[in-house]
Amino acid sequence: MTLIKSISGIRGTIGGQVGDNLTPIDAVKFAAAYGVWLKQNRPNKENYRVVVGRDARISGKMIQNLVMNTLIGQGINVINIGLSTTPTVEVAVPMEHADGGIILTASHNPKQWNALKLLNEKGEFLDAVEGAKILEIAESSDIDFADVDSLGKITKNDAYIDLHIIEVLDLPLVTVKPIENAKFRVVVDGVNSTGGIAIPLLLERLGVDVIKIHCEPNGHFPHNPEPLKEHLTDLSEAVKKHKADFGIVVDPDVDRLAFMDENGEMFGEEYTLVACADYVLSRTPGNTVSNMSSTRALRDVTEKYGGTYEASAVGEVNVVKLMKKNKVVIGGEGNGGIIYPEAHYGRDALVGVALFLSLLADKNMSVSELRKTYPNYFMSKKKIQLTPDLDVDGILKEIENRYKNEQLTTIDGVKIDFPENWVHLRKSNTEPIIRIYTEAKSQEEANNLADKFIAEIKEIAN
Repeated sequence: MTLIKSISGIRGTIGGQVGDNLTPIDAVKFAAAYGVWLKQNRPNKENYRVVVGRDARISGKMIQNLVMNTLIGQGINVINIGLSTTPTVEVAVPMEHADGGIILTASHNPKQWNALKLLNEKGEFLDAVEGAKILEIAESSDIDFADVDSLGKITKNDAYIDLHIIEVLDLPLVTVKPIENAKFRVVVDGVNSTGGIAIPLLLERLGVDVIKIHCEPNGHFPHNPEPLKEHLTDLSEAVKKHKADFGIVVDPDVDRLAFMDENGEMFGEEYTLVACADYVLSRTPGNTVSNMSSTRALRDVTEKYGGTYEASAVGEVNVVKLMKKNKVVIGGEGNGGIIYPEAHYGRDALVGVALFLSLLADKNMSVSELRKTYPNYFMSKKKIQLTPDLDVDGILKEIENRYKNEQLTTIDGVKIDFPENWVHLRKSNTEPIIRIYTEAKSQEEANNLADKFIAEIKEIAN
């Protein structure tokens, strides 16, 4: 049981002790700190407005009510968009001319987790400096509340998933007619969260024949909600049984997207961004960005179209910052996160689905054939559970010293680029773990490289 305060928001497990978990008192404290920050960030306004939405996890309604009532207690008006997706809240903030937004979701974490993800007036995640300021306010308890005549109001608006879909369909590169004409059949695994609402609605608007599994938004996740191969046997069986063209799976808040081919095999979560970038770059050549833990295949595809690729530190806000600096046409994260600036600067599975369908309709080939057109890299994603006595910074420093003659990047943990493969070791923003990501020309080589570094970390720790 734990509470993690990071660049990715305030995230913790429900229940337990105040300050150790995401208890009601912690939810109120951090919501109130956000309210103070909002007023400091945009002073001299008469009316403040914040959009609040949530995924379908069991604790969502409780946490949302605590957050909304805290904000109105500060004299801030709330637009409650209810069951929603992370990208939908991001889109809603500028549409509502709001001062910020809060999404109640712990993304891919299991059901006992929840989190407050905090947005600015552009509907984009706060940066590290802004996040640190909110933590400082929360710890100081220097928080004023409004008097009885100045309380905020809650307004309900359930239209935003539909409005988000309209925005996606209006994107110039989304080819609605060719997608309709292709008559795709697709299985969707919505992991019993809000993807089970949004993704089928989008597909139906595109004339796709949709088969739904785990699309009841009740928060009882039918499998580990991280969209990895070992969790998706139901999807694989359904794709084969229904002779579907492919399968789609999203995480509970619908900012991560993975595909499964017509044979029930993973397209590769890393290749979601590669395929969408291939389509976008073929029509609007330019630069790309992903994070340091993402596949080299994006670099290869970008260079094929004459663009430049650069890697950022892990964390959506870091990716977005570098994307803006490099004026990229598409970017994101290798965990299936598509960031398409033409839509907005946030990971968006709805945008990813529409771009992928446009690519498939254009190529007129199966998903397994499409996968063969991309460079073949294999990844291993492993982790080591942290214990309080583990000196992670010291361990990473020792790794850095041992490999000082290799190509090193240390803006986010330690990444070692060997000629034929790479390894990236870093402390997670969202879980008490060290992540060990490797990539190589075969799965065996990637796994062996990860195991080698796990053994090395354990040896240093002991």
